[in-house]
Amino acid sequence: MNRGAVAEVDLSALRHNLDIVGGFTGKRPVIAVVKADAYGHGAAPISKRLLSEGVSALAVAFIGEAKALRAEGIRSRILVLFDRTDIADYFEHDLTPVIQDMKIVGELSREARKRGTRIPVHLKVDTGMGRIGVRPEEAVKAALEISGKEGIELEGLMSHFSEADLADRSFAVAQIETLNAIRKDIGERLGRDITVHMGNSAAVLSLKEGLFDAVRPGILLYGCSPVAAQHGLLPLMKIKTRVLLVRSLPAGCPISYGRTFITARASRIAVLSVGYADGYNRLFSNNAEVLVRGRRAPVVGRVCMDLTMADVTGIEGASEGDEVVLLGRQGNETITARELAARANTIPYEILTSLGGRSRKEYIG
Repeated sequence: MNRGAVAEVDLSALRHNLDIVGGFTGKRPVIAVVKADAYGHGAAPISKRLLSEGVSALAVAFIGEAKALRAEGIRSRILVLFDRTDIADYFEHDLTPVIQDMKIVGELSREARKRGTRIPVHLKVDTGMGRIGVRPEEAVKAALEISGKEGIELEGLMSHFSEADLADRSFAVAQIETLNAIRKDIGERLGRDITVHMGNSAAVLSLKEGLFDAVRPGILLYGCSPVAAQHGLLPLMKIKTRVLLVRSLPAGCPISYGRTFITARASRIAVLSVGYADGYNRLFSNNAEVLVRGRRAPVVGRVCMDLTMADVTGIEGASEGDEVVLLGRQGNETITARELAARANTIPYEILTSLGGRSRKEYIG
């Protein structure tokens, strides 16, 4: 038996989720966010299917992620959201840098002149995230400076919402107004339009005025809504493992480190071949359920590095080798990323990247 978990990823669900995105965005071009290994789903297979379904571009966090996609034969436009090193790689791998400060602009211009080419760039404006990007009061000047540099084409203007998923939309609306004013000023000074994008997954669902010219959904594509309503999205990923063995234990028997669970009755305890080394959070200790034979079984005792225990006393026939679902559907029961996130006091993004990122992948659909 192999250690750890397997992620079963249904690629056919991508078309369904893209259709839902299109219903909210009026078929605007989609820049699909596939950073962090497509949120744990596997960047190359996900990207290839997304491109076959009509997305216009991909977005990754760092150059290394983009190079891995190029190595898989992906030739589409790829925006690199955060990196500002390895200038030559942008040219050698036909990547689109996001300008977050002006230090990189001169380097890009020199490299472009040396190669006798032009490189498209997108300018990032910090409208309220406080993370990266030029300040709003510097944005117009930065855009004009970029446009005046030999070998650089200012193709896009972008920003990022800090709280588009909240019921109080006032700050998000202020961010939109800031970017709109900058867009208008730049357009008037350059005498041409540039592509503007800001709409993340939450904005796609809740901020029509913030969709601009293109949208950048991430978690929506993978079937998880960043707001309470699921909107008919289909999760792509099921995380599963196997029962390593089933032990019959008497009442009063401690389970796992620290004796945080002691059997109150004669019990059948399934030992699962997965642990926190595989992304199954230690906070699930005595605080989560798994699916065995279509029924919920509580996790008992502390989650270990390689093993987790579940109480299968009430599940008739549960035995060694049975499939165990940690995330996803089995029979009529489903464990969602939102459920696991609530149990671990985190967000579904972390659940997907942690479990998916450390699982072997099986693709269907």
